[in-house]
Amino acid sequence: MSSTQNGKIMDDVHDVMRLHHYSIHTERSYCDWIKRYIQFHKMKSRDELNGGEAKIEQFLTHLAVNGQVAPSTQNQAMNALVFLYKKVLKHPFDQKIDAVRAREKRRIPVVMTHQEVESLIPLIKGVPHLVVKLLYGSGLRITEALRLRVHDIDPNLKKITVRAGKGDKDRVTTFPSSITSLLNNHLSTVKNLHEQDVLQGYGEVYLPYALDRKYPGAAKEWQWQYVFPAGNLLTDPGSGVVRRHHMDPSVINKAIRNALQKSGIPKRVTAHTFRHSFATHLLMRGTDIRTIQALLGHKDVSTTMIYTHVLQQGGHGVISPLDDLDL
Repeated sequence: MSSTQNGKIMDDVHDVMRLHHYSIHTERSYCDWIKRYIQFHKMKSRDELNGGEAKIEQFLTHLAVNGQVAPSTQNQAMNALVFLYKKVLKHPFDQKIDAVRAREKRRIPVVMTHQEVESLIPLIKGVPHLVVKLLYGSGLRITEALRLRVHDIDPNLKKITVRAGKGDKDRVTTFPSSITSLLNNHLSTVKNLHEQDVLQGYGEVYLPYALDRKYPGAAKEWQWQYVFPAGNLLTDPGSGVVRRHHMDPSVINKAIRNALQKSGIPKRVTAHTFRHSFATHLLMRGTDIRTIQALLGHKDVSTTMIYTHVLQQGGHGVISPLDDLDL
């Protein structure tokens, strides 16, 4: 496919995704898979996209057999290509797509002990320190924490409202009251930054679902600002407006890696590990599994049940016979 035609298709993909309010991360991911699909089949024209079922099967099978990708990765590629054909090209599938599926591997999540969390968090400095406390204290995903707006946190009611989380669903989770003072000090700094932006002619934040047209001026209101804004003003790729977006996840991930090296904890700890630890420690405290499911925003309780396996230490809770000996 020529660069001109390829660019036109990708322009169409961008337009449709923004029309349907897909996140910028999903947009980038889908576009990457669509480009890889076109390159895999060495397509030279738009007409070569026809007969998508067989071509998608070949591409997905290649990912599973040669690429040895994880099932979630293969599913993501599948979703991107289904989006391309159904939403962009308006070509519904007439046949079933029957590709070789990537092998499903059930993995037990990495979880830290209370002591490990207690020793690691103080080693994380600056704004990432507060973000990580929310990851562990509220069970948030890193993107959910960084997308929080000022009005999403209610310390008085001890709740955090997660809006448009995974699956585009809202939910309410707990707010750790122990960080109230730290959060207030942080918000005071953020508010000063926002006021400076407004004085310089900026200060608008991105509002979803065209709320900026429905409520003119709301984009500059304090309640809509991100709790964790980026350090620099950037041009919004969708509208061309200069805005201060939320902090990039890489800042938090880097801070966690640096702290982990200093801690000496022999585990692979990521931002998501704090969410896993939140759920597991609630289970250890005796919190009902359905309550944890609601706090985490899991669609199915079977997803939450994975944390019960973490508690089955020593192999289903069995004590080793060696421990019965006085050796």
